[in-house]
Amino acid sequence: MRILVLGSGAREHAIITALLAERAGHEIIAAPGNAGIAASGGDAAAGTVTTIALDANDPVVVADFAFDNDVELVVIGPEAPLVAGVADALRTRGIAVFGPGRAAAELEGSKAFAKRVMDAAGVPTGRAERLQTTDDAERVLDEFGAPYVVKADGLAAGKGVLVTNDRAAALAHATFWLQHGGVLVEEFLDGQEVSLFLLSDGTNVLPLSPAQDYKRLGDGDEGPNTGGMGAYSPLPWLDERFGSEQAFVDEVIETIALPTVRQLDADGTPFIGLLYCGLILTERGIRVIEFNARFGDPETQVVLPRLATPLSGLLMAAATGGLGSLERPEFRADAAVTVVLASEGYPEQPLTGRLLHGLADAASVPGVHLAHAATAVPGDADSDDALVATGGRVLNVVATGEDFSTARARAYEAMGRIHLDGGQFRTDIAARVAD
Repeated sequence: MRILVLGSGAREHAIITALLAERAGHEIIAAPGNAGIAASGGDAAAGTVTTIALDANDPVVVADFAFDNDVELVVIGPEAPLVAGVADALRTRGIAVFGPGRAAAELEGSKAFAKRVMDAAGVPTGRAERLQTTDDAERVLDEFGAPYVVKADGLAAGKGVLVTNDRAAALAHATFWLQHGGVLVEEFLDGQEVSLFLLSDGTNVLPLSPAQDYKRLGDGDEGPNTGGMGAYSPLPWLDERFGSEQAFVDEVIETIALPTVRQLDADGTPFIGLLYCGLILTERGIRVIEFNARFGDPETQVVLPRLATPLSGLLMAAATGGLGSLERPEFRADAAVTVVLASEGYPEQPLTGRLLHGLADAASVPGVHLAHAATAVPGDADSDDALVATGGRVLNVVATGEDFSTARARAYEAMGRIHLDGGQFRTDIAARVAD
């Protein structure tokens, strides 16, 4: 199959890695991709990967390219092309696309929109109020009380959420984001967080395996929120509360995913693509923290390596209304752990342009592969193994093993072989589930 994957990050690298692992000979085009994606691919049985310089956020450019190049399926990785309406332009041209249209993508693009959908569908979530002014912020913060949860209403690249006991910091965060759009103050919900991905064809949903990510920059969940510093899958502790992972997933489908998808369909905005449910397990039950309209990063990097069912078939079935005829995807029993390497200064002011060394050595650790997030080939590299870091989150070390102790040990052994001046990573990813 000829597949166009839009995006340049580790999530897209993980998707492409999973497609190649099928050994179905796919012709994959990544736009724009990164240095790691460009080096993917292998023999003809695995498939080929080509990267192109294409504005993934321009609906006309993407649709014209896909049509002119006989693309059979487009997979939209990041949120920005979804909110820009890229999926709509592709569907108008008759091209199968995995990703919701602009209207349905507002489920991620606007937290206020998501709250309205959840209210209409009866989906369990925390209380929230949208702010218009700083006077609103002061009043609502006092009404809700600490800990304060303040969220930018629109897309904020993972930096729009602040959870703090410091009222002054909460007010400053609200004031800043009010200048860039709306702001919500939400009820603080306490409990374990879970990420669950569900494929949707607009009517039916099929679940992937749950994962847990680490949003804070530092060990012990200290420091600022980030786009994600690591993740692991599966979640063995779900058995203690729900009896099994399947029982948990069934409850999420019944009380959250299907009601949301059906509400969007009833509203004339069918959701076709990946429904990311950011959940929290409170004493009162499962609650939705947020929805995203695409694969999450870094959870994708630990969910897809465990997927035994071919990913391409699932994506195409979702894009073409065929999920109702498929069985639930199957997953390997392996444990998967990913650790993110970030640039110095991330997330506030990452220092980019520094060389990365040791990547081939790291990838030689058994059970390990790398998912690149922000890398490029430098013009004056002093080593064949050198790349340059071009962003805040640079790459993921992904490791699998028969148990979490093995996977975790492999991930950190590989991370120890990579050198990036000022690079930072957490040392406690998946520690709670290691034997």
